[in-house]
Amino acid sequence: MQISAQIALILLLFIAEMRPWSARAQEVPSAPAAATFVHPAYPNGLTTALGQQIETLLADPSVSRAHWGIAVTTLDGTPLYGHDEGKLFRPASNNKIFTTATAMALVGLNKTFDTRIFGKLDPTTGTVTGDLTLFGGGDANFGADDLPYASRSESVPTPTQPPALTDLASLVDQLVAKGVKRITGDIVGDDTLFPYEPYAESWAQDDQVWGFGAPVSALSIANNQLELVITPLGVRPSPGHGFPVNATVQLKQNVPYYKVQAEVETVDADQAGIQVERLPGSRVIRVYGSVAASTHPDVEEVAIADPAEYAAMALREMLLQRGIVVTGRARAKHQKPNDSSSYRTQVLTPDPCDTMNIAGGTCTADCDAPSTPSGAMLASHTSAPLGEDVVLTNKISQNLHAELLLHHLGLQASCGDGSTLAGAGYIRTYLSHAGLDPDDFFFLDGSGLSDHDLVAPRATATFLAYVAKQPWFAQWKASLPDAGANGSLIRRFPDPPVKGHVFAKTGTLGESRALSGYLDAASGRTVIFSVMVDDHTPATSADRATMDKIVAAIAATQ
Repeated sequence: MQISAQIALILLLFIAEMRPWSARAQEVPSAPAAATFVHPAYPNGLTTALGQQIETLLADPSVSRAHWGIAVTTLDGTPLYGHDEGKLFRPASNNKIFTTATAMALVGLNKTFDTRIFGKLDPTTGTVTGDLTLFGGGDANFGADDLPYASRSESVPTPTQPPALTDLASLVDQLVAKGVKRITGDIVGDDTLFPYEPYAESWAQDDQVWGFGAPVSALSIANNQLELVITPLGVRPSPGHGFPVNATVQLKQNVPYYKVQAEVETVDADQAGIQVERLPGSRVIRVYGSVAASTHPDVEEVAIADPAEYAAMALREMLLQRGIVVTGRARAKHQKPNDSSSYRTQVLTPDPCDTMNIAGGTCTADCDAPSTPSGAMLASHTSAPLGEDVVLTNKISQNLHAELLLHHLGLQASCGDGSTLAGAGYIRTYLSHAGLDPDDFFFLDGSGLSDHDLVAPRATATFLAYVAKQPWFAQWKASLPDAGANGSLIRRFPDPPVKGHVFAKTGTLGESRALSGYLDAASGRTVIFSVMVDDHTPATSADRATMDKIVAAIAATQ
């Protein structure tokens, strides 16, 4: 009986070993064992003059219940001060530090992207037989007039007309010049360069109605957002108070994409508030609340639900205005994601080919070439260089642009399909190459909108020190907001000696805030800092005020 049992056990093991590979592929592999990572010691507590000042600031009851992490180093990465520098925090838009710098390094600051039109044109009749396809090349600035970046005042915004879409109009001009007179099929907005993943993992659903949460598409147009303008009207007086009257609500759209349901009153009180909502899959935007009669127009930015479809609709309208007959309708074409593996498993597992290529070696994989629409290319538009877009992305913290950089990194990766997974994994491989502890960071997107992104302040400081040694550092540093001068720091550090001497990326997400970058210290040397706070008291900016005091203390003592 004992021999039979042994034979049975061997047979069971053999059968398990002979299972189909497809069954094995469904198993989740364990993450590779992490190598022991030795971190330099950070002076902290009351051992330094800077530490004494910061500990006093953090003891203030208005901020003492929050979780703070701080890392300060020299430009070459030598630690100067730390406070929980190895704990993990939500980076918010500090995530863009890693995305934009990695794109500069691996995609290249001179890289451009083409938006093209394809179709089967008979030049003798001017007829395009079948569909006319607008193929997106991942140009973040297509249909927008934001480049080159210029500092803008944060004064009351002025309502504008719908976006001019001059890039799209130039494509139509090229079609007209080629003699296009008729299109027998549909106008197709094709964003299949990337898998269609409009929202990264764990983005808040209530962010998706707003411009800052606009969906990601390889065929983006006008930043995938539209201006919504709420204008107060006068208040009719009556004994003791004013009767509320309706305000005007206008959506600046090129084509009738959304229907606006306005329920906004003008009131004679300062207690007013506006809410905007759109149910998933709906084309109705509901605007409700009240606006004070004495205020300026309230200008909001709402997201375009399907940018590729909107671009196709706008192109069709332009063609009709130019006298070109279009038989079909406007529609979008998307590529469904096909990777069913665990998100975290794939991001945490580096591709050996990527590791080798980033390290300076050569590894060529046998990959399928990306497809393009059928027919000849009839028109094209080339974007501004990537370096110009990085300036805009960091200065104003443009979420969509950061996500598109992530997807371009996903194309750059070995056999990359331009997916969020491929881009996040490629960034992770590069950061490991830059000397960061893999346990000190985890990113699920490129912008920081995911509240599952995590990073330790010492990892941010380490990366900033690494970036400072790169040949493209000067161009990248110039993309960071300048204290009291431009971008998201235009109203912070307004006074000397700090004004104009802090170059840093901001970050805000819920009850998390971050500020990381470089500063010119009183000693004359450049210092790296990363200050992060999680779970501060809601509806207060005390943490931001304390953060700025910490940065000022660093500047004064170093």
